[in-house]
Amino acid sequence: MKRTVALILLLLLSRSVMSQDTVVVNEHSATKALCLSLIPGGGQIYNHQAWKVPVIYGAFAGVGYFIYSNYTQMKKFKDEYLFRINNNDTPSLPAYASYPTSSIRSYYNSYNQYFQLSIIIAVGFYALNLVDAYVFGHLFDFRIDDDLTMGFTPMLQPMPDGLVGGLGCTLRF
Repeated sequence: MKRTVALILLLLLSRSVMSQDTVVVNEHSATKALCLSLIPGGGQIYNHQAWKVPVIYGAFAGVGYFIYSNYTQMKKFKDEYLFRINNNDTPSLPAYASYPTSSIRSYYNSYNQYFQLSIIIAVGFYALNLVDAYVFGHLFDFRIDDDLTMGFTPMLQPMPDGLVGGLGCTLRF
């Protein structure tokens, strides 16, 4: 009796082990999409949305241009301001000889703020890249059926004073 029970258990266990080996599950992982998007556009390619990659790199190129431009202007006005402070308001660049020292400082402060704002926008674009890859990684297997319908029908609603016209909306999933 013990041998037959052991033989039946062995057959059942061997069958379940064999069935586990033959089943291959290929799931789409939102976490993997997030990890791949640490390199901008990697998660979008994993999610089969490669058309977003040029948009992402175009946004980074635009923000990179503004970071570089604002930094060079900020550096130029900072050097001019420090030169004037150390040399009794004598200008170092002839193009800015007619500008007072207070204006040079104001230009420096403005370009410094623009530079910092450009960096914040770049970080925002990077975060948007990560969020986009993660969300669309979750929605990768989401399917919308073609049987979705929406219809409007006129209707009459009975009220104490009489009938009132209205419009009914019907949604079918």
